[in-house]
Amino acid sequence: MSSWKNASKANQRTHRERHQPAERQHLGILEKKKDYKKRASDFHEKQATLKALRKKALDRNPDEFYHHMINSKLDDEKGFVHVEVEKPLDDVNLAVQEKIMNSQDSRYVCLKRVAERNKLKRLQSELHMIDVAEKTKNRHLFFIEKRKDAHCFDLAAKLDTHPDLINRKTNRPKLSDLKSKKLPVVGVNDALVLAKERQKRYQELSRRAERERQLSVVEQKLLIKAQLLKSGDNKPVKIAGGTSTSAPIYKWKYERKR
Repeated sequence: MSSWKNASKANQRTHRERHQPAERQHLGILEKKKDYKKRASDFHEKQATLKALRKKALDRNPDEFYHHMINSKLDDEKGFVHVEVEKPLDDVNLAVQEKIMNSQDSRYVCLKRVAERNKLKRLQSELHMIDVAEKTKNRHLFFIEKRKDAHCFDLAAKLDTHPDLINRKTNRPKLSDLKSKKLPVVGVNDALVLAKERQKRYQELSRRAERERQLSVVEQKLLIKAQLLKSGDNKPVKIAGGTSTSAPIYKWKYERKR
């Protein structure tokens, strides 16, 4: 029985797909029927969509109001074409916060806020805010026993530092340290690279602080929203509306707990 099956298989004809003729090789692979069916169905689907859109455009009432009328304007310089009206920054922040509130849960926002705060603390510990210390206005008082010694008072000798370093509030080494320790030589290019890198870190610190503040506002709004859903018959009075920098303020009527 097995020999008969093997013999029948040996006599079967091998059917091969038709290939692209040699004179048409420059046109690419020969399209098969399954490829044509996919291309044809895609074409007919797009044609049906265009037909439906044309029908909607013809049936639309020209006097009907839609929001794009007030969110766009005609630009004369661009040839009387409609351009989008730029929204104020406060409206943009409110829209972003509303989008986060509708898509994320309060616990997830709290988790991201804590992670952002930890990154912020780590950056602050690395940078030490030296540039801010240099810009801070403060004063250092020295008390002298005799008034006549004030005229010959040497501030550099008192601080044991070089006279060119007196105006510094940070990184002001003493003369004894300068004599005993070997300081590395930093070139002008190295100083510029370090200053640029420090500026980038401060920019990242500012962005993360702003993001942490935004997440904090979103978390407060989500908590207020949850409390409003739980209020039931005890409806609160709205004191102030929410903004991009603060959550709304409500006042609940006092209820005595049994």
